[in-house]
Amino acid sequence: MASGDILSEDDGVVAYLKKLIQKIADIEFVRLAIEEEADLTAFKEKPSLQILTGVLLICIGSLLGWPAVALLGILAIQFNEPLVAVIGGPLVYGISFPVFMLGMYFSGAKYTLIFFRWLSRVTVEKMSAWANLPEA
Repeated sequence: MASGDILSEDDGVVAYLKKLIQKIADIEFVRLAIEEEADLTAFKEKPSLQILTGVLLICIGSLLGWPAVALLGILAIQFNEPLVAVIGGPLVYGISFPVFMLGMYFSGAKYTLIFFRWLSRVTVEKMSAWANLPEA
C-alpha cells in the first residue's frame, strides 16, 4: 500500500467497491435518475395545504417521539413518580407513530420519490467519479 493511501488497487477492497458501485448504478431506479438528470426543481413549487399539513404532522409526530419520552423520563425522576415514564413513555411514543405516518400520508410519496431520485443520482455520480467508472 502506498503511503497516504487508505485503499490501494491490490487490496481487493477497491475492486470490490468498484463492482458494488457499478451494481448500484445498474439498478433501474438509479440508472433512470441519472439518465433523466433528476433534480429538486419540484421543491420550488408552492406546496399545497395538504402537503403543509403533512409536514406539520411529521414534525409533531417527531416531537412526540423520543424527545417527549425523554421529557417524561426527566419529569418522572424530578417528581419521583416512575409511572409517569412507565405508562406515559410508551403511550406518547405509541401516539407519535400514527401521527408521523398520517403526516407521511398527507405529504404523499411524490416529494419523497423526487428527493430519493436526486439523492441516488448524486450519490452514484460521486461514487463513480471516485472509482473512475464511466458515467452510467
